[in-house]
Amino acid sequence: MQKRHRFKQTTTLEARLAEAARQLRAEAKLLPPGPRREGLLQKARQDEAASHMSEWLNSPGLQPPRG
Repeated sequence: MQKRHRFKQTTTLEARLAEAARQLRAEAKLLPPGPRREGLLQKARQDEAASHMSEWLNSPGLQPPRG
């Protein structure tokens, strides 16, 4: 059985997603208008949305349902 390689993340998921979005926007800025540029901008928006959702889900105001 193959052993899994595990490592500890040094930054939060939100920070990694925000950095990826920033890099994608910078790369898209260098491209002429077209489908490749739009694809990078769409991926940047998805990363930003995922970052915001993760922050919301991990917020202390979010309470589990009471049963």
